[in-house]
Amino acid sequence: MKLNEGFEKTVTSETVERWRYPRFFGENSGETALITGTDAVHISRVLRMKSGDLAIVCDGNGTDCLCRIVSAEEKGVVLEVLDRRSSEGEPTVTVRLFQCLPKSDKMDFIVQKAVELGAAEVIPVISKRCVSRPDAKTAAKKAERWQRIAEEAAKQCGRGRIPEVRDMLTFGEAVKVHGDGVGILFYECGGEHLNSLVAPETRLIDVYIGSEGGFEENEAELAKNAGIIPATLGTRILRCETAPVAALAVLMNLTNNM
Repeated sequence: MKLNEGFEKTVTSETVERWRYPRFFGENSGETALITGTDAVHISRVLRMKSGDLAIVCDGNGTDCLCRIVSAEEKGVVLEVLDRRSSEGEPTVTVRLFQCLPKSDKMDFIVQKAVELGAAEVIPVISKRCVSRPDAKTAAKKAERWQRIAEEAAKQCGRGRIPEVRDMLTFGEAVKVHGDGVGILFYECGGEHLNSLVAPETRLIDVYIGSEGGFEENEAELAKNAGIIPATLGTRILRCETAPVAALAVLMNLTNNM
């Protein structure tokens, strides 16, 4: 459905401006969309949006809908779908970030920035040098928090899907997950340069990044035996929260997604 002529004039003459409105994930079916849960509360109570206001509703499967609010209540916001388009925030490459757990709350930052930079999944990993080793109950609570952070980051940066934070794995389990595509282990002892491993047409990349102290030599060997290639981010040793940001930025650039 396209915007009618009258509505077009009341919004803007620039196509891109039609999509610069508050953004939410919700359900849409034909002519209508529905937002529930905390977002509905936020729309009605915090943003104080009302009937006639515009919003973007993403279906979580790569489609954005430009919508006009019909009714805004805390229990649910009903919207009229005015226009649709494919989400422009999804990269052409699928990157899975296998991040070894850092200390403190650094993982919060890593998840947020990984989502902003285009990661499709974040998988927390326990390696030999991890100081943080949460038990099952604590790990579950952390996973819920990281998923909320991922969702908020996806809304803020215009993603068409909400990246998933997967269950925690041991390093041995994590390397077995790697299958097709390019597998890269960022190793402080050196390795290949990224531009020799990744091309613009690359469509699947698994990225393994260590915690404080990096990886042990036998872990690097285990990764190589699984087809994962040691790589370098340069001569400087980056902090464990800096490395994934740098790596994802370079990978997105090499695949023409930046």
